[in-house]
Amino acid sequence: MQKFNIHTVQKGENLKSIASLYSLDTDALKLFHNNHCNVKDMILIDLTAQKELFLPRTAVTDKSRLVKFAGKNTIVFQPEKSMYRYGVAITMENSDHKNELKYETSVRWLKTENKLHFFEIDRTSSLYLNEEEVNEIADLLAYKTSKVLYPLQISVDEQGKLNTVENLEVFKQRWNAVKDEVYKEFEGETVDSYCEKIEKVINEPDAIILYLKNDYFIRTLFFGIYQSFGQNYQTEISESFPVVNNPVEPKYEIKLEIDPLKDEYNLVYIDGEGRLNDERSVYDFINGAPFSFIIEDSPVMNHGGNFRLAYYLNGETLLSESLYLECDIDLEKKKKISVVIAALTD
Repeated sequence: MQKFNIHTVQKGENLKSIASLYSLDTDALKLFHNNHCNVKDMILIDLTAQKELFLPRTAVTDKSRLVKFAGKNTIVFQPEKSMYRYGVAITMENSDHKNELKYETSVRWLKTENKLHFFEIDRTSSLYLNEEEVNEIADLLAYKTSKVLYPLQISVDEQGKLNTVENLEVFKQRWNAVKDEVYKEFEGETVDSYCEKIEKVINEPDAIILYLKNDYFIRTLFFGIYQSFGQNYQTEISESFPVVNNPVEPKYEIKLEIDPLKDEYNLVYIDGEGRLNDERSVYDFINGAPFSFIIEDSPVMNHGGNFRLAYYLNGETLLSESLYLECDIDLEKKKKISVVIAALTD
């Protein structure tokens, strides 16, 4: 991410006039430039033959380009009255195997209560697997029965991170209608077995919460990037992601960085990079272990996995316009999940 701006020196300009243009202290400007330029371009007293000056990233003449921060360079999550439609593409890779899932969805803010924001999420399109509308019976059954979940209501905390699913009881109420619809199109033991599994899930609140917490779209959109970025516009977090099917998700240490200057499209850019930081070994993950089988005072951490994200927020509302998240882990074969989310316009 760019750390500075560059001013092209015009005829007649001097150090004082340039500093005044950007509302900077002259000595502070000289110090910043000298810390970033080549030795031959350093400023001693005033400008000599310098053609460009390095400026702090926040030094701009148009102050509307600066990101609106709260204290400690915090970006504030304020989703009130928001309504977005998103296009979603999820890619799941296992070394030699790759599937891509695409669909459209809507996200509508409902209310704020007890420092939690409540949202309604609904699927608004058919499901496409590898660019084709799903037509295999297993895929169709998964798609048809998933209708019992939507519209889905969730709560999200003040950092924009998923808290929990809120409308668990309504799934039971919807199931009979969804089940009738499924049996109008399909029949046989496969359908019976599939419906029995769904019924078991929706009758167990903990099971359905776990199932929905594995939703890659929800986890990416509500990842929790509304943080305090500090003096250097950076912060470090420890976060998990459901890249493998395990009640205790793999943990990653992630460095987040925000550009304090909006881009030419009036978007705020947040970049994140990290690595796996978990006590569990490859063997533990393959066998679904929720903790390491080896107990040590100073365990050797497993770093066999990477994390990457890029978020673009609306420069005025600070809500998500487009997102990219990529998470992988080394098992017998590398497993990787990639999520792309883009706001749709009417």
